[in-house]
Amino acid sequence: MQTVYEAVGRDEGLLRLAEAWHSRVMEDEVVSHAFSQGFHPQHVERLAAYWAEALGGPTTFSDSYGDETSVVRIHSGNGLHEEMDRRAIACFDQALTDVGIPDHSTLRSALHDYFTWATTTTMSRYHQSADDVPDGLRIPHWSWDGLQD
Repeated sequence: MQTVYEAVGRDEGLLRLAEAWHSRVMEDEVVSHAFSQGFHPQHVERLAAYWAEALGGPTTFSDSYGDETSVVRIHSGNGLHEEMDRRAIACFDQALTDVGIPDHSTLRSALHDYFTWATTTTMSRYHQSADDVPDGLRIPHWSWDGLQD
């Protein structure tokens, strides 16, 4: 069975999706605030590699850029930001349309569910302090059936 990573177009498809999402969030007055202090010049490529690994692709992110702990720490210690999360998810859904993923498709549902879960769960779990994030976290894996153990 094809993985979500393969179905979305592998590295190239996820790079297009990451570019579309990043463009959308930079135009959003609320979500763009998260990037107001700047971001890594290869943010889009790193994001695509992270998504690839989470969705059943190669371990490029873990091998080259960091682990789940480093990602979660970047997103932690900013307080609760439910409106920003909702808007980031809306930007993701718009980015899915931008790259041509059809409405009501199994692929779109899987990607939406993954992004929503990651945004509202792993990336917002340690809202009080990045120091609360434990060492040794591994990138969660997501398939057609959701979170994998």
